Amino acid sequence: MATSTQVHASQGNFNRASIHQIGIWLFFTSELFLFGALVSTRYYLRGFETPEHVDQLLGLAITAILLLSSLSAYRAETAISHGQHRQFVRNLSLTILFGVLFMVGVGIEWYEAFQHFPPSTGYGTVFFTTTGIHAVHVFSGIVMLVLVLVMGRKAGRFGPDRYWGVEGVVKYWHFVDVAWVFIYPTLYLVG
Repeated sequence: MATSTQVHASQGNFNRASIHQIGIWLFFTSELFLFGALVSTRYYLRGFETPEHVDQLLGLAITAILLLSSLSAYRAETAISHGQHRQFVRNLSLTILFGVLFMVGVGIEWYEAFQHFPPSTGYGTVFFTTTGIHAVHVFSGIVMLVLVLVMGRKAGRFGPDRYWGVEGVVKYWHFVDVAWVFIYPTLYLVG
């Protein structure tokens, strides 16, 4: 039979987990409005017209890199939930590497885009604002992934019964990836 302290502790953990879940989904909802406004603005200002100088191949490459990062992030979360510390560290490190490669790709794209449609043009304004805000989210995701990796290198910090820090950051990373799945066709393919 459980003591009242054990029952109270388990209820506290349930409430804490519920609060974390609700909090992150409320945050994602607010972010959804931000990215929805950016995508809508593109269509409002430019319709379905896309400049011919948009680098389709680079856009596809950075999209593939970001999608691969979601796979490695998922594998990191799954590994820690099963107590596989080494696989957790390896996959989280790979996710960070993919995130950095994505940011380098965006930097290359900005350099090219600035020459063909600078921020002073209608499409340039939409392009740089949307990719810039997304890049800030990717950068903050990389910082959070690095923090989780640093904390997670210490065995015992995260494990099968305690990995919300990993789960929350990975969910954020997936959200950033899903946002890009809508941004990519809006900026690169429509037209």
